[in-house]
Amino acid sequence: MAEKNHVKKNKFGGISKKHRSWIYTGFFVGVILLLFIFNNSDYLFGRSEENGPYPPNYIPASQKSTALAPDFTLPTSDGKVITLSDLKGKVVIIDFWATWCPPCRKGIPDLIQLKKKYGAKGFEIVGISVDTDTKDEVVPFIKDWKINYPVVYGNMNVYQQYGGIRAIPTSFVIDKKGKIVATYEGLIPVETYENHIKKLM
Repeated sequence: MAEKNHVKKNKFGGISKKHRSWIYTGFFVGVILLLFIFNNSDYLFGRSEENGPYPPNYIPASQKSTALAPDFTLPTSDGKVITLSDLKGKVVIIDFWATWCPPCRKGIPDLIQLKKKYGAKGFEIVGISVDTDTKDEVVPFIKDWKINYPVVYGNMNVYQQYGGIRAIPTSFVIDKKGKIVATYEGLIPVETYENHIKKLM
């Protein structure tokens, strides 16, 4: 009789305490699996970011705090100012660089060629110099290298707005609406930029 009462106490709605424990455990595991599948659907089902594949140093715009490029007004090397929002309607590459940076130097001829090829079609490059102690060398450098796109002097506020510049060159590809569509750290092939430009023009 005592055994029967013990069984009744451990049953609820016809299900024993042991079975209820299994059900709760199964439900919990199921929720975890659903969350895992939902958060990793792109990887599990083979979907990739639009316009891929990209090189290893590519940082998707979705990883940034905002897809909209932070606006700035910075002084140019020739005494004027550039406001990024004034360039809406154009495809823009922002290039953080320095005169003393070997990869930056290697990539500048590519940027010059892109400006020549697409500048009249609604494309612009803004070079943001991170030179500090070598700031006086920026203007002579521009003249020696015959840089044909505007160069502005960066500041800490802009570096922080763009997520902190961890390495140079670091570049951002911006569409006609002013949104960041791609970010690259380090030197990349000119064809990568060109593919973006053609798709965004």
